Amino acid sequence: MPTVARMFKRILTLAAGVVLGAALVEAWPRVAAAWNFWPDRGLARASARVREVMRLVHEHHVDPGAAAYERLARQALHGMVESLDAHSEFLEKDSRADFEEDLSGEFGGIGIQVETRQNRIVVIAPVAGGPGERAGIQRGDEIVSIDGRTAEPGALDGVVGRLRGAPGTRVEVGLLRPSTRASLSLSLTRELIRIESVRGARLIAGGTGYVQVTDFTDHTGAQFRRALEDLTARGARSLVIDLRNNPGGVLEAAVEVAEPFFRKGELVVYTQGRAARDRENLLAAAEGEPLALPMAVLVNAGSASAAEIVAGALKDTGRAVIVGERTFGKGSVQTVFPLDGGEGVRLTTAHYFTPGGDTIHERGVTPHVEVVMMPEEDAMLARQRARPDLADPAEFKARFGEEPVTDRQLEAALAMLEGLRWFDGRAGAGLKP
Repeated sequence: MPTVARMFKRILTLAAGVVLGAALVEAWPRVAAAWNFWPDRGLARASARVREVMRLVHEHHVDPGAAAYERLARQALHGMVESLDAHSEFLEKDSRADFEEDLSGEFGGIGIQVETRQNRIVVIAPVAGGPGERAGIQRGDEIVSIDGRTAEPGALDGVVGRLRGAPGTRVEVGLLRPSTRASLSLSLTRELIRIESVRGARLIAGGTGYVQVTDFTDHTGAQFRRALEDLTARGARSLVIDLRNNPGGVLEAAVEVAEPFFRKGELVVYTQGRAARDRENLLAAAEGEPLALPMAVLVNAGSASAAEIVAGALKDTGRAVIVGERTFGKGSVQTVFPLDGGEGVRLTTAHYFTPGGDTIHERGVTPHVEVVMMPEEDAMLARQRARPDLADPAEFKARFGEEPVTDRQLEAALAMLEGLRWFDGRAGAGLKP
Protein backbone atom coordinates (compact mmCIF):
# COMPACT_ATOMS: atom_id res chain seq x y z
CA MET A 1 0.00 0.00 0.00
CA PRO A 2 2.75 2.50 0.80
CA THR A 3 4.28 1.69 -2.59
CA VAL A 4 0.97 2.40 -4.37
CA ALA A 5 0.63 5.66 -2.45
CA ARG A 6 4.13 6.74 -3.41
CA MET A 7 3.45 5.90 -7.09
CA PHE A 8 0.20 7.86 -6.98
CA LYS A 9 2.00 10.82 -5.45
CA ARG A 10 4.64 10.75 -8.22
CA ILE A 11 1.91 10.61 -10.88
CA LEU A 12 0.20 13.64 -9.31
CA THR A 13 3.54 15.52 -9.16
CA LEU A 14 4.29 14.66 -12.80
CA ALA A 15 0.80 15.71 -13.88
CA ALA A 16 1.14 19.00 -12.02
CA GLY A 17 4.50 19.58 -13.71
CA VAL A 18 2.99 18.92 -17.14
CA VAL A 19 0.11 21.33 -16.47
CA LEU A 20 2.45 23.99 -15.12
CA GLY A 21 4.81 23.50 -18.07
CA ALA A 22 1.93 23.89 -20.52
CA ALA A 23 0.81 27.06 -18.77
CA LEU A 24 4.33 28.48 -18.94
CA VAL A 25 4.67 27.61 -22.62
CA GLU A 26 1.39 29.41 -23.33
CA ALA A 27 2.18 32.44 -21.18
CA TRP A 28 5.90 32.83 -21.99
CA PRO A 29 5.53 34.58 -25.36
CA ARG A 30 3.35 37.25 -23.79
CA VAL A 31 5.71 37.71 -20.85
CA ALA A 32 8.77 37.75 -23.11
CA ALA A 33 7.19 40.31 -25.43
CA ALA A 34 6.14 42.50 -22.50
CA TRP A 35 9.57 42.32 -20.87
CA ASN A 36 11.56 42.53 -24.16
CA PHE A 37 13.22 39.13 -23.64
CA TRP A 38 13.61 38.66 -27.40
CA PRO A 39 13.88 41.03 -30.37
CA ASP A 40 10.90 42.19 -32.38
CA ARG A 41 9.73 39.14 -34.31
CA GLY A 42 8.56 41.36 -37.18
CA LEU A 43 12.08 42.73 -37.50
CA ALA A 44 13.53 39.23 -37.40
CA ARG A 45 11.17 37.97 -40.13
CA ALA A 46 11.78 41.00 -42.35
CA SER A 47 15.56 40.75 -41.89
CA ALA A 48 15.49 37.06 -42.79
CA ARG A 49 13.58 37.85 -45.98
CA VAL A 50 16.07 40.53 -47.01
CA ARG A 51 18.95 38.20 -46.19
CA GLU A 52 17.46 35.44 -48.34
CA VAL A 53 16.99 37.76 -51.35
CA MET A 54 20.54 39.10 -50.98
CA ARG A 55 21.89 35.54 -50.91
CA LEU A 56 19.94 34.58 -54.05
CA VAL A 57 21.11 37.68 -55.94
CA HIS A 58 24.71 37.22 -54.79
CA GLU A 59 24.84 33.57 -55.83
CA HIS A 60 22.94 33.71 -59.13
CA HIS A 61 23.26 37.16 -60.75
CA VAL A 62 25.34 37.07 -63.93
CA ASP A 63 27.62 39.94 -62.80
CA PRO A 64 29.41 38.97 -59.57
CA GLY A 65 30.76 42.50 -59.09
CA ALA A 66 27.29 44.03 -59.19
CA ALA A 67 26.05 41.34 -56.80
CA ALA A 68 28.77 41.72 -54.14
CA TYR A 69 27.26 41.69 -50.64
CA GLU A 70 28.62 45.15 -49.69
CA ARG A 71 27.19 46.74 -52.82
CA LEU A 72 23.84 45.01 -52.38
CA ALA A 73 23.66 46.13 -48.75
CA ARG A 74 24.32 49.77 -49.67
CA GLN A 75 21.75 49.76 -52.44
CA ALA A 76 19.22 48.18 -50.07
CA LEU A 77 19.90 50.84 -47.42
CA HIS A 78 19.46 53.66 -49.94
CA GLY A 79 16.22 52.16 -51.23
CA MET A 80 14.81 51.40 -47.79
CA VAL A 81 15.34 54.89 -46.34
CA GLU A 82 14.86 57.01 -49.45
CA SER A 83 11.54 55.38 -50.36
CA LEU A 84 9.99 56.74 -47.13
CA ASP A 85 9.70 60.39 -48.23
CA ALA A 86 11.47 63.02 -50.29
CA HIS A 87 13.79 64.13 -47.49
CA SER A 88 14.92 60.94 -45.73
CA GLU A 89 18.17 59.43 -47.01
CA PHE A 90 21.01 57.07 -46.24
CA LEU A 91 24.19 59.14 -46.07
CA GLU A 92 27.46 57.70 -47.32
CA LYS A 93 30.54 58.88 -45.45
CA ASP A 94 31.34 61.71 -47.89
CA SER A 95 27.70 62.76 -48.17
CA ARG A 96 27.32 62.97 -44.41
CA ALA A 97 30.49 65.07 -44.11
CA ASP A 98 29.25 67.43 -46.84
CA PHE A 99 25.82 67.67 -45.20
CA GLU A 100 27.26 68.53 -41.79
CA GLU A 101 29.64 71.05 -43.38
CA ASP A 102 26.71 72.77 -45.08
CA LEU A 103 24.80 73.01 -41.79
CA SER A 104 27.80 74.25 -39.84
CA GLY A 105 28.46 77.03 -42.34
CA GLU A 106 32.18 76.35 -42.06
CA PHE A 107 34.77 74.60 -44.20
CA GLY A 108 38.52 74.38 -44.62
CA GLY A 109 39.73 76.40 -47.60
CA ILE A 110 41.47 79.52 -48.87
CA GLY A 111 38.42 81.82 -48.80
CA ILE A 112 37.57 82.72 -52.39
CA GLN A 113 34.36 82.65 -54.44
CA VAL A 114 34.74 81.35 -57.98
CA GLU A 115 32.63 80.90 -61.09
CA THR A 116 32.99 79.62 -64.66
CA ARG A 117 33.27 82.45 -67.18
CA GLN A 118 34.04 82.00 -70.88
CA ASN A 119 35.55 78.57 -70.22
CA ARG A 120 37.76 79.84 -67.40
CA ILE A 121 37.65 79.56 -63.59
CA VAL A 122 37.44 83.16 -62.39
CA VAL A 123 37.59 84.61 -58.87
CA ILE A 124 34.40 86.53 -58.04
CA ALA A 125 35.80 87.87 -54.79
CA PRO A 126 38.08 86.81 -51.97
CA VAL A 127 36.50 86.39 -48.54
CA ALA A 128 37.45 89.32 -46.33
CA GLY A 129 40.33 88.44 -44.04
CA GLY A 130 40.79 84.98 -45.57
CA PRO A 131 44.07 83.40 -46.77
CA GLY A 132 43.26 84.27 -50.39
CA GLU A 133 42.79 87.97 -49.70
CA ARG A 134 45.91 88.16 -47.53
CA ALA A 135 47.94 86.49 -50.29
CA GLY A 136 46.78 89.14 -52.76
CA ILE A 137 44.23 87.21 -54.83
CA GLN A 138 42.01 89.73 -56.63
CA ARG A 139 38.61 89.80 -58.23
CA GLY A 140 38.94 88.65 -61.85
CA ASP A 141 42.03 86.48 -61.31
CA GLU A 142 41.85 83.23 -63.25
CA ILE A 143 42.73 79.91 -61.57
CA VAL A 144 44.80 77.85 -63.99
CA SER A 145 46.21 75.11 -61.74
CA ILE A 146 45.88 73.55 -58.28
CA ASP A 147 48.79 71.59 -56.85
CA GLY A 148 50.36 71.45 -60.29
CA ARG A 149 47.27 70.02 -62.00
CA THR A 150 45.26 72.00 -64.55
CA ALA A 151 42.00 73.47 -63.25
CA GLU A 152 39.36 72.17 -65.66
CA PRO A 153 36.64 74.82 -66.27
CA GLY A 154 34.00 72.15 -66.97
CA ALA A 155 34.36 70.66 -63.49
CA LEU A 156 33.73 73.59 -61.15
CA ASP A 157 32.71 71.34 -58.23
CA GLY A 158 35.96 69.43 -58.63
CA VAL A 159 37.97 72.66 -58.59
CA VAL A 160 36.20 73.84 -55.43
CA GLY A 161 36.78 70.44 -53.83
CA ARG A 162 40.51 70.62 -54.57
CA LEU A 163 40.77 74.12 -53.12
CA ARG A 164 39.08 72.97 -49.93
CA GLY A 165 40.74 70.75 -47.35
CA ALA A 166 41.59 70.39 -43.70
CA PRO A 167 42.64 73.63 -41.98
CA GLY A 168 46.44 73.79 -41.67
CA THR A 169 47.13 71.94 -44.92
CA ARG A 170 48.77 73.69 -47.87
CA VAL A 171 47.68 74.11 -51.46
CA GLU A 172 49.56 75.52 -54.46
CA VAL A 173 47.40 77.74 -56.67
CA GLY A 174 48.43 78.93 -60.11
CA LEU A 175 46.80 82.19 -61.26
CA LEU A 176 46.63 84.38 -64.33
CA ARG A 177 45.92 88.08 -63.77
CA PRO A 178 44.24 89.38 -66.97
CA SER A 179 44.84 93.04 -66.12
CA THR A 180 48.63 92.58 -66.32
CA ARG A 181 48.86 89.16 -68.06
CA ALA A 182 51.05 88.14 -65.12
CA SER A 183 51.26 84.50 -64.01
CA LEU A 184 51.31 83.96 -60.26
CA SER A 185 52.04 80.91 -58.14
CA LEU A 186 50.86 81.09 -54.53
CA SER A 187 51.37 78.63 -51.68
CA LEU A 188 48.47 79.04 -49.27
CA THR A 189 47.62 77.47 -45.94
CA ARG A 190 43.97 76.52 -45.65
CA GLU A 191 42.00 77.94 -42.73
CA LEU A 192 38.51 77.54 -41.30
CA ILE A 193 36.27 79.69 -43.52
CA ARG A 194 32.88 80.78 -42.24
CA ILE A 195 30.16 81.24 -44.85
CA GLU A 196 28.15 84.45 -44.54
CA SER A 197 24.49 83.48 -44.89
CA VAL A 198 23.31 86.99 -43.96
CA ARG A 199 24.19 89.36 -46.79
CA GLY A 200 23.56 92.76 -48.30
CA ALA A 201 22.55 94.57 -45.11
CA ARG A 202 22.03 98.19 -46.10
CA LEU A 203 19.63 101.13 -46.02
CA ILE A 204 17.49 101.53 -49.13
CA ALA A 205 14.57 103.79 -50.12
CA GLY A 206 12.84 105.73 -47.34
CA GLY A 207 15.27 104.67 -44.62
CA THR A 208 14.25 101.02 -44.90
CA GLY A 209 16.75 98.45 -43.74
CA TYR A 210 17.27 95.54 -46.12
CA VAL A 211 18.88 92.20 -45.26
CA GLN A 212 19.04 88.94 -47.19
CA VAL A 213 19.25 85.53 -45.51
CA THR A 214 20.45 82.92 -48.02
CA ASP A 215 20.21 79.83 -45.76
CA PHE A 216 20.21 78.85 -42.08
CA THR A 217 23.44 77.54 -40.59
CA ASP A 218 24.79 77.33 -37.04
CA HIS A 219 26.04 80.94 -37.36
CA THR A 220 23.07 82.58 -39.07
CA GLY A 221 21.45 83.79 -35.84
CA ALA A 222 24.54 85.68 -34.69
CA GLN A 223 25.11 87.12 -38.17
CA PHE A 224 21.49 88.29 -38.36
CA ARG A 225 21.65 89.99 -34.95
CA ARG A 226 24.77 91.89 -35.98
CA ALA A 227 23.06 93.02 -39.20
CA LEU A 228 20.01 94.20 -37.23
CA GLU A 229 22.15 96.12 -34.76
CA ASP A 230 23.99 97.81 -37.62
CA LEU A 231 20.78 98.78 -39.43
CA THR A 232 19.05 100.15 -36.33
CA ALA A 233 22.19 102.07 -35.38
CA ARG A 234 22.06 103.69 -38.82
CA GLY A 235 18.47 104.80 -38.22
CA ALA A 236 16.42 102.18 -40.10
CA ARG A 237 12.73 103.13 -39.88
CA SER A 238 11.41 99.83 -41.27
CA LEU A 239 12.82 96.47 -42.33
CA VAL A 240 12.76 94.09 -45.30
CA ILE A 241 13.93 90.50 -44.69
CA ASP A 242 14.60 88.75 -48.00
CA LEU A 243 14.08 84.97 -47.74
CA ARG A 244 13.62 84.31 -51.44
CA ASN A 245 15.26 81.11 -52.72
CA ASN A 246 16.34 80.29 -49.15
CA PRO A 247 16.22 76.46 -48.94
CA GLY A 248 16.24 76.36 -45.12
CA GLY A 249 18.72 74.59 -42.88
CA VAL A 250 19.06 74.45 -39.09
CA LEU A 251 15.75 74.69 -37.22
CA GLU A 252 17.28 76.45 -34.21
CA ALA A 253 18.79 79.09 -36.50
CA ALA A 254 15.31 79.95 -37.77
CA VAL A 255 14.18 80.53 -34.18
CA GLU A 256 17.22 82.74 -33.54
CA VAL A 257 16.40 84.89 -36.59
CA ALA A 258 12.76 85.31 -35.55
CA GLU A 259 13.23 85.85 -31.81
CA PRO A 260 14.46 89.50 -31.84
CA PHE A 261 10.85 90.36 -32.77
CA PHE A 262 9.29 88.19 -30.02
CA ARG A 263 9.07 88.53 -26.26
CA LYS A 264 11.09 86.06 -24.21
CA GLY A 265 9.14 82.83 -23.71
CA GLU A 266 6.79 83.46 -26.65
CA LEU A 267 6.16 80.52 -28.98
CA VAL A 268 7.94 80.80 -32.33
CA VAL A 269 7.28 77.30 -33.74
CA TYR A 270 6.57 73.82 -32.47
CA THR A 271 7.38 70.38 -33.82
CA GLN A 272 5.21 67.29 -33.49
CA GLY A 273 6.45 63.73 -33.92
CA ARG A 274 4.25 60.69 -34.39
CA ALA A 275 3.44 60.33 -30.69
CA ALA A 276 1.54 62.94 -28.68
CA ARG A 277 4.42 63.16 -26.20
CA ASP A 278 6.82 64.08 -29.04
CA ARG A 279 5.73 67.73 -29.22
CA GLU A 280 8.53 70.26 -28.71
CA ASN A 281 7.89 73.99 -28.29
CA LEU A 282 10.63 76.33 -29.47
CA LEU A 283 10.40 79.62 -27.59
CA ALA A 284 12.06 82.99 -28.03
CA ALA A 285 14.94 83.39 -25.61
CA ALA A 286 16.14 86.93 -26.35
CA GLU A 287 16.19 89.30 -23.39
CA GLY A 288 14.70 92.79 -23.44
CA GLU A 289 11.97 94.39 -25.47
CA PRO A 290 11.35 92.98 -28.96
CA LEU A 291 12.33 95.11 -31.92
CA ALA A 292 9.28 97.05 -33.12
CA LEU A 293 9.58 98.19 -36.72
CA PRO A 294 7.19 97.98 -39.67
CA MET A 295 8.46 94.87 -41.41
CA ALA A 296 8.04 93.00 -44.69
CA VAL A 297 9.29 89.51 -45.53
CA LEU A 298 9.98 88.58 -49.15
CA VAL A 299 9.31 84.94 -50.10
CA ASN A 300 8.86 82.87 -53.24
CA ALA A 301 8.44 79.25 -54.28
CA GLY A 302 12.11 78.66 -53.44
CA SER A 303 11.64 79.66 -49.78
CA ALA A 304 11.51 76.41 -47.82
CA SER A 305 11.80 74.76 -44.43
CA ALA A 306 13.51 77.10 -41.92
CA ALA A 307 12.71 80.09 -44.15
CA GLU A 308 9.03 79.14 -43.91
CA ILE A 309 9.31 78.92 -40.11
CA VAL A 310 10.43 82.56 -39.95
CA ALA A 311 7.82 83.77 -42.44
CA GLY A 312 5.05 81.72 -40.81
CA ALA A 313 5.88 82.89 -37.28
CA LEU A 314 5.98 86.57 -38.25
CA LYS A 315 2.79 86.24 -40.28
CA ASP A 316 0.86 84.29 -37.62
CA THR A 317 1.64 86.86 -34.94
CA GLY A 318 0.91 89.91 -37.11
CA ARG A 319 4.47 91.20 -36.94
CA ALA A 320 5.18 91.39 -40.68
CA VAL A 321 3.52 91.66 -44.05
CA ILE A 322 4.51 88.77 -46.32
CA VAL A 323 5.13 89.72 -49.95
CA GLY A 324 5.82 87.55 -52.98
CA GLU A 325 4.68 84.03 -53.81
CA ARG A 326 3.40 80.97 -51.93
CA THR A 327 6.41 79.24 -50.38
CA PHE A 328 7.65 75.73 -51.14
CA GLY A 329 5.83 73.84 -48.37
CA LYS A 330 8.54 71.76 -46.67
CA GLY A 331 7.28 71.50 -43.13
CA SER A 332 9.16 68.42 -41.96
CA VAL A 333 12.06 68.00 -39.54
CA GLN A 334 14.98 65.68 -40.31
CA THR A 335 17.24 64.11 -37.69
CA VAL A 336 20.65 62.64 -38.56
CA PHE A 337 21.42 59.36 -36.80
CA PRO A 338 25.16 58.57 -36.96
CA LEU A 339 26.33 55.10 -38.00
CA ASP A 340 29.70 53.38 -37.79
CA GLY A 341 32.31 54.35 -40.34
CA GLY A 342 31.13 57.95 -40.67
CA GLU A 343 27.86 57.06 -42.38
CA GLY A 344 24.44 58.14 -41.20
CA VAL A 345 20.70 58.08 -41.69
CA ARG A 346 18.84 61.36 -42.25
CA LEU A 347 15.30 60.59 -41.20
CA THR A 348 12.11 62.64 -41.12
CA THR A 349 11.07 62.55 -37.46
CA ALA A 350 8.50 65.35 -37.07
CA HIS A 351 6.49 68.11 -38.73
CA TYR A 352 6.58 71.71 -37.61
CA PHE A 353 3.68 74.08 -37.01
CA THR A 354 3.34 77.86 -36.81
CA PRO A 355 2.39 79.49 -33.48
CA GLY A 356 -1.26 79.41 -34.56
CA GLY A 357 -1.12 75.65 -35.15
CA ASP A 358 -1.01 75.74 -38.96
CA THR A 359 1.06 73.16 -40.79
CA ILE A 360 3.23 74.36 -43.64
CA HIS A 361 3.95 70.88 -44.97
CA GLU A 362 2.84 70.64 -48.61
CA ARG A 363 0.88 73.89 -48.17
CA GLY A 364 3.46 76.62 -47.81
CA VAL A 365 2.98 80.14 -46.48
CA THR A 366 0.54 82.29 -48.46
CA PRO A 367 1.68 85.94 -48.79
CA HIS A 368 -0.49 88.88 -47.80
CA VAL A 369 0.52 90.57 -51.06
CA GLU A 370 1.04 88.24 -54.00
CA VAL A 371 3.55 89.35 -56.64
CA VAL A 372 4.43 86.52 -59.01
CA MET A 373 7.68 86.70 -60.94
CA MET A 374 8.32 84.91 -64.22
CA PRO A 375 11.04 82.23 -63.96
CA GLU A 376 13.34 84.32 -66.17
CA GLU A 377 12.86 87.36 -63.91
CA ASP A 378 13.46 85.29 -60.80
CA ALA A 379 16.67 83.81 -62.19
CA MET A 380 17.98 87.24 -63.15
CA LEU A 381 17.09 88.73 -59.76
CA ALA A 382 18.84 85.86 -57.99
CA ARG A 383 21.92 86.62 -60.06
CA GLN A 384 21.67 90.34 -59.25
CA ARG A 385 21.40 89.61 -55.50
CA ALA A 386 24.36 87.22 -55.67
CA ARG A 387 26.56 89.79 -57.46
CA PRO A 388 26.44 93.09 -55.53
CA ASP A 389 29.88 93.79 -57.02
CA LEU A 390 28.10 94.40 -60.34
CA ALA A 391 25.76 97.17 -59.16
CA ASP A 392 26.49 99.26 -62.28
CA PRO A 393 23.90 98.20 -64.93
CA ALA A 394 26.43 98.61 -67.75
CA GLU A 395 28.94 96.37 -66.01
CA PHE A 396 26.22 93.82 -65.26
CA LYS A 397 25.14 93.75 -68.92
CA ALA A 398 28.75 93.39 -70.05
CA ARG A 399 29.16 90.39 -67.79
CA PHE A 400 25.84 88.59 -68.40
CA GLY A 401 24.66 90.03 -71.71
CA GLU A 402 21.33 91.27 -70.31
CA GLU A 403 20.01 94.34 -68.57
CA PRO A 404 19.21 94.04 -64.84
CA VAL A 405 15.49 93.59 -64.17
CA THR A 406 13.26 95.52 -61.77
CA ASP A 407 12.58 93.80 -58.46
CA ARG A 408 8.80 94.10 -58.43
CA GLN A 409 8.46 92.11 -55.19
CA LEU A 410 10.82 94.44 -53.35
CA GLU A 411 9.02 97.47 -54.79
CA ALA A 412 5.68 96.10 -53.51
CA ALA A 413 7.19 95.53 -50.06
CA LEU A 414 8.52 99.09 -49.93
CA ALA A 415 5.13 100.45 -50.94
CA MET A 416 3.44 98.42 -48.18
CA LEU A 417 5.95 99.64 -45.58
CA GLU A 418 5.43 103.25 -46.63
CA GLY A 419 1.71 102.79 -46.12
CA LEU A 420 2.23 101.13 -42.73
CA ARG A 421 4.46 103.97 -41.58
CA TRP A 422 1.86 106.47 -42.73
CA PHE A 423 -1.01 104.75 -40.90
CA ASP A 424 0.79 103.42 -37.87
CA GLY A 425 4.46 103.39 -36.92
CA ARG A 426 4.12 100.28 -34.81
CA ALA A 427 5.60 97.00 -36.07
CA GLY A 428 3.21 95.11 -38.30
CA ALA A 429 0.42 97.67 -37.81
CA GLY A 430 -1.76 94.91 -36.39
CA LEU A 431 -1.60 92.75 -39.51
CA LYS A 432 -3.35 89.43 -39.12
CA PRO A 433 -2.85 86.23 -41.09
